[in-house]
Formats: sequence, C-alpha cells, structure tokens
Amino acid sequence: MSIATAPPSTLRIGPIALDAPVVLAPMAGITNTAFRRLCREYGAGLYVSEMITSRALVERNATTMRLITHHESETPRSIQLYGVDPGTVEAAVRLLVEEDRADHIDLNFGCPVPKVTRKGGGAALPWKLGLFREIVERAARAAGSVPLTVKMRKGIDPDHLTYLEAGRIAEGAGVSSIALHARTASEFYSGHADWAAIEKLKSAVTSVPVLGNGDIWSAEDAVRMMAETGCDGVVVGRGCLGRPWLFGDLARALGAPDAGAPVDADLRFVAAAFRRHAELLTEFFEDEQRGCRDIRKHVAWYFKGYPVGGDVRARLATVSSLDEIDELLALLDLDAPYPGAAAEGQRGRAGTPKRPALPDGWLESRELTGAASTALAEAETDHSGG
Repeated sequence: MSIATAPPSTLRIGPIALDAPVVLAPMAGITNTAFRRLCREYGAGLYVSEMITSRALVERNATTMRLITHHESETPRSIQLYGVDPGTVEAAVRLLVEEDRADHIDLNFGCPVPKVTRKGGGAALPWKLGLFREIVERAARAAGSVPLTVKMRKGIDPDHLTYLEAGRIAEGAGVSSIALHARTASEFYSGHADWAAIEKLKSAVTSVPVLGNGDIWSAEDAVRMMAETGCDGVVVGRGCLGRPWLFGDLARALGAPDAGAPVDADLRFVAAAFRRHAELLTEFFEDEQRGCRDIRKHVAWYFKGYPVGGDVRARLATVSSLDEIDELLALLDLDAPYPGAAAEGQRGRAGTPKRPALPDGWLESRELTGAASTALAEAETDHSGG
C-alpha cells in the first residue's frame, strides 16, 4: 500500500504531547483495554475508553469500575464520560482525578443513539446552551491539571445546529481540545461527513486544538482532512474496525518519529492480528470463552476482502477457544496477498438518516424547562459502554 505523507505533525492536549495527531474514538463494546492495547502496539496517538456513564461511575458500578481500569502499558490513560447532570459529571471527574485513574478526560456530546438522545443526552444536549455551559465549566474546574476535552456533533439536524456555539462555550470554559464529528444526530453514520463544518469550527475556535472526525478510512483520508480543513488532528472510529494497524499507517503518514516501516497486510499478517486481539480479550475478561465470544463480532471486519471461505468465516464467528481459532486460521492460504480496494472503504454500520429521538418539547426552547427537565432526571440510569 502506498500512503501519502504530510509534514511532521504533533498534537498537544494540555500537558500531553502526542507523537501523532491521532485519537481513537470511543466505541461501545469495541474500545476496551484489549483493543486499545492492540492499536497502541501498531501506532501512536491517544486511545480513549468506551463511553462511561458518570452516574454509574459515581455509584461505583462494578462493570463501570472494570471499564475504567487501564493496563499498566497504557499511557496516557484516557476516559470518556457521558452525563447530563452537572453535579454528577463534576463528581465523576473529581473521582477520576483524586483517585489518579485518568490522564485525560473527554466529555461525550456526540452520541446519536436513540436511548441516549431521547433523554436529552449525547448529541441532543448542546441544544440546551445553559446546561451545556454548566456541565463543561464545572467539569473543567474539577479536572484541574488533568486535560478535559469535548467531543460533539454538528447538532441535532440541519435546522438545529449547535457546534459553533458549543465550540465557543467549551473554549471559554477552558477545555484542552474540541473534536467534531461532522454529521448531525439525524444523519447517524450515513452519507458523507461534512468536512467544511470542521473548517468552520477551526476558524471559530482559535486558542485550543480542533480535531476532525468522520470518514477517515485510510491514512490518505487523514492527510486530506487536515489539509482541507486546517484541523489540528483526526479522530478515528469505524475506520480501524478489524484494522488496528491503521494507527501505524496514520503515524507514518503524519510524520510521527519512530513510526516503523509500512506493513504488508497479507492474510498471514491479518490472521496474526486477529489472533492477538482474541488473546488480549481473553486476558481482559479473564475468561477464554468470553474473550472468544467477543472476538466473533470482529471477524467480518478483519477479513473484509480477503479469500476466506464462507464456511471458515461462519466457524470463526462461533469460536469458543483460542485453540479453535488456531485450527481455523491454519486452514487459510496465509500467503494470500493484500487484496487492495476490496479490503478498503467503509466498515461498521452506517444506518440511515432518521428523525432523532428527543424528549417531549426539547426543541421548543434553548433553556431547560418542563418535560425536558424531567427527561434528564432519568438519563443516567443506564450502565456504561452504550
């Protein structure tokens, strides 16, 4: 694979200096310790946890406490928080800081999932400017010297955009960077990301780094996004599914020192990465069967475009042990070369545009009143990771 390169580029988020201006986007059920460690083995950047619900953290839910635990090799430690109540978010940030559980904290204002937005959270929340301001300001104060950042979307839909106002508010509150997924909640992951919005945000926010997110499927895409928008770095989500070595490609393309040589992603290389991922999942869950169950959802992503027969794919998607994985991988023609375009492009579910699920009356006012206030009271009852 030939990869375009850009001039050397680094990124500083508060006191954290990254060799490559690249951030792994939080993805529910994906960016656990195992996947973060695997991505880190291939490249450079900042690797963020799954979304953590602030209330579950404050209440020390067992699953949540497990999700915020980092492997000793993970430095810096990065955690993304979701919350809608300023006091709870502040308490969650304070817990992470006082107990030395994170070196970087990100606030989620970009999730488009209906179970989140229908309660006023995620991408719906910045519509309530006063609430958004209070959450970010209180969280930034609680974070102290630990850099606090914000990730958001353009807004709820084309008629209810929030990103420029929210970006200026976050900048004024003292965040260390702002990331924009250049879609609205109504678009979910469909269509094409509006990179022009990233450029507009970069023009509006001048004192802290602005990161772009959306449609980074290759290192070339990252180079192009930074050139076209002027953004300071990229956030990569679905593009690395089944392709953790993308972070090595990104490091090389963006001029990171000691990025290593380009990889030859033949089937042998991909099979080894898949096996390593299963091994790390087994270690993370402390249960081989559970780790192998979790790797099943990654099969189609890893082997996209490669000559892996339907029978082997189906059997890989039902494995229960590392020995089973080894037996099935041995059936493959491991000398099969990288298949080119067949392995490239989109991965993960894009969904279709849809009307966002919102609390009753949410769009009637930019202030928090009535039924909208009631919805928020129920918004943090779910556990983390979704």
